[in-house]
Amino acid sequence: MLRSMSRRFGPIRQNGYVVRDIEAALKHWTEVLGVGPFFYFERVPIEDFRYRGEPSPLEVSIALANSGDLQVELIQQRNDAPSMYRDFLAAGHEGLQHVAFWPEDLDAALADAAAAGFAVGQSGEIGERGRFVYLAPEHHPGTVMELSEVSGPKGRFFAHIAEVARGWDGSEPVRPIGG
Repeated sequence: MLRSMSRRFGPIRQNGYVVRDIEAALKHWTEVLGVGPFFYFERVPIEDFRYRGEPSPLEVSIALANSGDLQVELIQQRNDAPSMYRDFLAAGHEGLQHVAFWPEDLDAALADAAAAGFAVGQSGEIGERGRFVYLAPEHHPGTVMELSEVSGPKGRFFAHIAEVARGWDGSEPVRPIGG
């Protein structure tokens, strides 16, 4: 199924890992795996977050780095708000929770996903033109699929993360963003 999804939405651009302890995960990824540097947001300002269509006061910490062309995202939910992250952990899982596609036209990709029978599990927005949508897992058990809009500042930041990773010398493995 993921192979046909790649033809539908483009290449997989990100692997998203839901973790219980983001600091321990950062240590593992940077020191053991040598991936970094990670740009760490202790509290991500997500707007209009919805879980299964209903507003939810989600609070998360997120760290982003690149390994080659693939972005690695570490996510720790900081409250008990309804979300697919909470569902994943409650099911006894920790680790790879989603793969993300960054389609050129998010609205067209969403229409295509709906026509293929996918429902939205959760959605929100991070900054201007930074919408994201996780497709509900009922259609395809296992790894969730995310469609992420990267035409605005979020996309430029993602490009910066990839560029910094290309020349990373191991220094400053975790770079806090925001306050």
